[in-house]
Amino acid sequence: MNLSDPSSWKQKLSNSLQIGGVEISVLDNGAGRGTRIAWINTGTGLRYKVVLDRGMDILDAFYNEHSLAWLSNAGHVSHQPFSNQGIDWLRTFGGGLLTTCGLSSIGPPNEDETGMRGLHGNYSNTPVELISIKQPDIYTGNLDFEIVGLIRETTTFGPSLELKRSISGTLGSHKIKINDVVSNRGNTPAPHMVLYHINCGWPLIDEGTRIVWKGKLQKKDSDHLLSDFNKKHKFSKCPAPLDEHSGFGEDVAFINPYSDHEGQVTCGYMNYELELGLSITFSKKQMPWLINWQHWGKNEYVTALEPATNPPIGQAAARENGTLILLEPGEKRNYDIELEVLRGMSVKEFNL
Repeated sequence: MNLSDPSSWKQKLSNSLQIGGVEISVLDNGAGRGTRIAWINTGTGLRYKVVLDRGMDILDAFYNEHSLAWLSNAGHVSHQPFSNQGIDWLRTFGGGLLTTCGLSSIGPPNEDETGMRGLHGNYSNTPVELISIKQPDIYTGNLDFEIVGLIRETTTFGPSLELKRSISGTLGSHKIKINDVVSNRGNTPAPHMVLYHINCGWPLIDEGTRIVWKGKLQKKDSDHLLSDFNKKHKFSKCPAPLDEHSGFGEDVAFINPYSDHEGQVTCGYMNYELELGLSITFSKKQMPWLINWQHWGKNEYVTALEPATNPPIGQAAARENGTLILLEPGEKRNYDIELEVLRGMSVKEFNL
C-alpha cells in the first residue's frame, strides 16, 4: 500500500482511521486501570501506545507481527507520583519503547545539601495535560498526525520545570518523531538532567542482533564486573540469556557518540534473521551522551539505547563534577529524537 500516492486511495475511503491515526481511550483492567492512553497507527504496520498518564511515554510498539519494545514483568502500572524514594521507581517501571528519566536527576538515588532524589526522577510517574490532537485528513491529503501535551515537575517555592512534548508522524511512514521543549517556569535556576530509555526486546532483540553505534566508550570503575560476553564483544552484539544477569545483574556502557557533519548521532538495532531494524537519531549538541543498558536475565531479556544530557550518575554527582545543567528562569532546552523501523535490505545495508 503506497499512501504517498493519493491516486491509490483517493475517493475510496470515508474515514481516515481506516488507514490509521490517533485513538484515545482509558484502560479498564489490571494495575493500569483508569489510565489514559493513545493508540497510534501509522498505516504501515507500525503502531504504538502512548501512555498519557505516564508522561506521554510509549509502552507497546509493534511492526506487523513483531514486537519492538520490551515490557517488564509489571507491564503497565498506573502513575504513582510518590514512587520517588530510593529505588521505588522500579516498582512502576513497565519498560516500553520509551521511558523518560528526569527532569532534574537521572541515575541512582542521591542526596546532597539541596535534597534527596530517587532513582531516575519523577517524570515517568507524572500525567500529561493534553493540549491538542491533529488527525490525518484524507480529504485535504494532509496525512500528518500529532499529539501534544504538557508535563510539569514543580513544587511551591521551586524549582519548576515544564516539558512540552509532541509525538508526530505521517501515515505511510515508519517513523516516530518526538520533540520535547523543557522550560524553567520558576524564578530561580533549576537543575536539569534528562535521559531517554529506549527499551527493546524480543523478537527484535535476539541472540546475534547487532547493536550499532559509533563512539568512544568511557571507562568506569565497575568495568571489571562486565560479563565475559561484553568484555569480548564490547556492546556490539546481543547474547543468549545470561545466568549472571539474574536479579540485579546488568552491563552498562557510557558512550561518547560520534556525530555526522550535521551534528546528528545515529544508532540502533539490526536483526538480520528477521530483516528488521530500529534506528535512533538525535542531536549530539542536545544530548552529548549515549548509554547502552543490557539486562540479559532469563525471562527478563532487554537492552536499551539511551540518549542523555549526562551519564546516569545522579544530580549530586553531576553537581560535584561540574556537569549539571542549571536552567535560568525562562530558559528552554529542545530535545529531538527520531525512531525509524527498517526492513529488508536496508537492515543489512545499515552502516555508520
